[in-house]
Amino acid sequence: MHRPRLAGRALLLTALLWAGTALAADRFAAVPEALQPFVTSNEISGAVALVATKDRVLHLSAVGGSDLTSGRPMKPDDIFWIASMSKPMTAVAVAMLADEGRLSFDDPVEKYLPEFRDLWVTGGQTAEQRVLVKAVRPITLRDLLTHTSGLGEYRVTDPHWTLAAMCKVLAREPLRFQPGSRWSYSTAGMDVAGRVVEVVSGMPYDKFLQARLLDPLGMKDTTFWISPAQKQRLVQASIRDASSGRLRPATIDYMYGGAVTDHERPPLGGAGLFSTAGDVTRFYQMMLNHGMANGRRILKPETVAEMTRKQTGDLHARAGMPWGLGFCVVEDPTQMQANSTLSPGTFGHGGAFGTQSWADPGRGYIYVLMISRDKLQPTPDDSAMRRAYQQAVAGALADH
Repeated sequence: MHRPRLAGRALLLTALLWAGTALAADRFAAVPEALQPFVTSNEISGAVALVATKDRVLHLSAVGGSDLTSGRPMKPDDIFWIASMSKPMTAVAVAMLADEGRLSFDDPVEKYLPEFRDLWVTGGQTAEQRVLVKAVRPITLRDLLTHTSGLGEYRVTDPHWTLAAMCKVLAREPLRFQPGSRWSYSTAGMDVAGRVVEVVSGMPYDKFLQARLLDPLGMKDTTFWISPAQKQRLVQASIRDASSGRLRPATIDYMYGGAVTDHERPPLGGAGLFSTAGDVTRFYQMMLNHGMANGRRILKPETVAEMTRKQTGDLHARAGMPWGLGFCVVEDPTQMQANSTLSPGTFGHGGAFGTQSWADPGRGYIYVLMISRDKLQPTPDDSAMRRAYQQAVAGALADH
């Protein structure tokens, strides 16, 4: 005779749970609403937006489409080329070896890669000649991770060179400035960091990253090479045609002419990874948890603190954003509109096609925005889409 009462309580509990879920969804309803106009106006084909804390996802949504040809709708677990968002993951790989005492951030790169001995620096150039001077000191791993090494980018490359071969080619070029004297972004320099991981660990860089970072964090869709099954979820890169105002497919130049599925392409730590919003969030949850993930220590707490503090001193990097070790650090949020809702000390990285990933220790939130649009203005870090996303999330969190 108590069954009707129990059934009524069950229905009431179900209703309360549904209502709580609906309220949580409504709380962030402004996020996809803020991104949809950019799809409608052909600025982007689609986007995935995520907001999280160090232990749970608060919001995950998708708008628009993922393929210009088929019109396939965007899904929350779609896979994007994350480009330079690979750099913090490479830096963490280096840091894990530092934690084990197998290398130091201040070790000279030449200790592990002899081709970087006795480097030259461009001292000036005219139409007739280029003046070279000797480097006053070797470049260090810290220089690589803070973009203060003086290394530039590859003049020539091939999609099937090994990571070792690419580093040897890069080492033949003179540095752009004396090590440590300036800040200048170098994706190739982070590839060198990945090669150091190979040499020190005795494992191919991709194998080390998989075993030591991706698998422990459960980042099952993060890879240098898209599998046939994953290709069905790969978001097509696009660019806006200036004359027609329409989006058209874009080429990922960093593949150097190789296919996204081509396993002969080297695992480049500077911008080689593909991933999902959920996987990227797991990485930043580990960082917000002071190096812990799934009950396992990935990094020492003091190493996390070292990587996410300002390392570049008075050297100018980006507006209000100096560099840590592999991570960009928001020092003055007022210097870039898209950063205006973040706390000083927020750390993260963006990607060439507009992907964004930031962790705010002050507020305890993680922000991930995934789009795949080339030539965003004024920069991918300060794109109109990121501004709209950050403002919408700030409004949702303020109402909580």
